[in-house]
Amino acid sequence: MPFLPTEPRRRATLVAAAVAVVCAGVVAVAVSTTLSTGAPSPTRSAVAASAPATRTPTPTPSAAPQDPNAVDAPATTTVAAATGSAVPVSPSPGAAATTSVANPQPSGAPLVLRVTDQQDGWVQVQLAQRPNGSTGWVPSSSVRLSTTPYAIVVTEATNTLDLYRAGEVVDSYPVATGTGGTPTPVGHFALTELLAPTNGGYGPYAYGTTAFSDVLNSFGGGPGQIGLHGTDDASSIGTDASHGCIRMRNDDITALAELLPLGTPLQVR
Repeated sequence: MPFLPTEPRRRATLVAAAVAVVCAGVVAVAVSTTLSTGAPSPTRSAVAASAPATRTPTPTPSAAPQDPNAVDAPATTTVAAATGSAVPVSPSPGAAATTSVANPQPSGAPLVLRVTDQQDGWVQVQLAQRPNGSTGWVPSSSVRLSTTPYAIVVTEATNTLDLYRAGEVVDSYPVATGTGGTPTPVGHFALTELLAPTNGGYGPYAYGTTAFSDVLNSFGGGPGQIGLHGTDDASSIGTDASHGCIRMRNDDITALAELLPLGTPLQVR
């Protein structure tokens, strides 16, 4: 049964896995966090190297609310944590798998996916791939479901990030978002991995997300994936300053890193 966490803080321990990830190709080590079930999340192991090769499935765009500017912060969100070395992904419930996603991820982070729909024996999950909003169906037997009461909403017009718990705003933070030439993509996304950057400039923590830049197909050795991270340039907070990533003050991203599980929904509007 899904488990609603009551403990607001989650332990974070570093695991050794240096990789180039997120929008700026930031070199980082994955951070292993305790999932909402209370069980320690898996760390990098040899099984990841032997996971099946992946192919891009035919994407299914996630449904969007009628008003794209309306705040969408659900009171609870179901997340799916992979239980094996890979999760098969199908274009529809009951269909043959067209790809698989390795667990742990290449960064060493555990594979945890945001659930967008459920049918008997199947769950629809949001995928970290282009185009933004892509989803796929995975067998419920390949994942462990839990829920989180948290959601975050970034408003580009005001460069603010609102933290929601159970559908109510509990905190608000100033952020920096993309410039006019490299905007932060709008839409509904999710947090996919938590990293501790080691090459400077990105603060103590960086979340990977399911969002990708609409204008940069690659950047700094990475695939143009949008990150939520700290910064060494505190003066940029509150402005349009990034290549699409969402920057926070280092104390603020640290607070979120100790709180938000992977799979937490992220809306940018």
